[in-house]
Amino acid sequence: MIDKQLLDLLVCPENQTPLAVADEALLARLNHAIGRGLVKNRAGQRVNDTIKEGLVREDRTLLYPVMDGIPVMLVDEAIPLDQVE
Repeated sequence: MIDKQLLDLLVCPENQTPLAVADEALLARLNHAIGRGLVKNRAGQRVNDTIKEGLVREDRTLLYPVMDGIPVMLVDEAIPLDQVE
């Protein structure tokens, strides 16, 4: 789980808007799409690994994965959420 103080400091590196912790429902939909091979990151690479945690941009268009408790704050690694049903 992301520390609240860290979350308060983090912003989207692309547009500097706030981030929020992704809820379980969004993660379930995202992981379902990943399992079906439908998800690519911003760099165009297929996402194969289940996402256990993520940070969602304020406009809810991108998710930054959190791996082993560390937010991956690279724009190319962000997952566009328009791929999630």
